[in-house]
Amino acid sequence: DYLRLTYVQNRGAAFGLLQDQTAFFVFVGVLVIGVIAASYRYLPRSGFRLHLALGLQLGGAIGNLIDRIRQGYVVDFVDFGYHSNWWPVFNVADSAIVIGVALLALNALSPTASEESARAGDARG
Repeated sequence: DYLRLTYVQNRGAAFGLLQDQTAFFVFVGVLVIGVIAASYRYLPRSGFRLHLALGLQLGGAIGNLIDRIRQGYVVDFVDFGYHSNWWPVFNVADSAIVIGVALLALNALSPTASEESARAGDARG
């Protein structure tokens, strides 16, 4: 038993923090969506990982925002774990946001194409 579908009405943030703060989460969601959407204008055309990271974050934020506006809470349903070690219940939008953040961090830690070509030039002498 590793995966269960469990219906949870999440009226807070991750791990149940800040319960019943719907207006706050709607405001933050709209703000995050606006910042991500505005940042697309300044992205390099050749940054697939960066585009994917921000797209996942944008999609997750929109999905959770729709739930909060329509229902006042986010529906969490993915229940994952093993024996007595279970992760808090989450949803697909949460997964998209987390994967997007991880890709963004990986992108920030990875050398850019110009740095890689400069290193290759230095290696050639």
